[in-house]
Amino acid sequence: MESGTWSKDEPGVLALPSGRLVRGRGLRHPLDATAPTPSYGVYLLGRQPPPVPWESRWIRWPDFRLPTDRAAAREALGEAWRRAAPERVEVACGGGRGRTGTALACIAVLDGVPAAEAVEFVRRHYDRRAVETPWQRGYVRRFTGSAT
Repeated sequence: MESGTWSKDEPGVLALPSGRLVRGRGLRHPLDATAPTPSYGVYLLGRQPPPVPWESRWIRWPDFRLPTDRAAAREALGEAWRRAAPERVEVACGGGRGRTGTALACIAVLDGVPAAEAVEFVRRHYDRRAVETPWQRGYVRRFTGSAT
């Protein structure tokens, strides 16, 4: 496991207001062999992903939908937010936009971005097409509370 956090200049890295950095990624796009690897990953897929050589967590989250276990998703996103301060945290789904954008918006809420503004924040700073469906936007608007 490599230590440290991401560089703000790396592709897919979202800088949160607190200064934490989280990388969003589409798993259908191979990792650049020269890029740093995550120390922790949260994978948002309908089926269990293949194993990775770093610590990871899988959240059952079908494409274009919401997590099947919202409490587990909230716990995983809180852990991702906490660990992003000292570590390289990655959040990823198949394409890197809908589920990943939704999760990044929820992490932004945990970081202090108002829930009503979190989707726009992620679209402005991560991917302009992030958070693809109305129910994903609603999930972010209803996502509140502390990560601690």
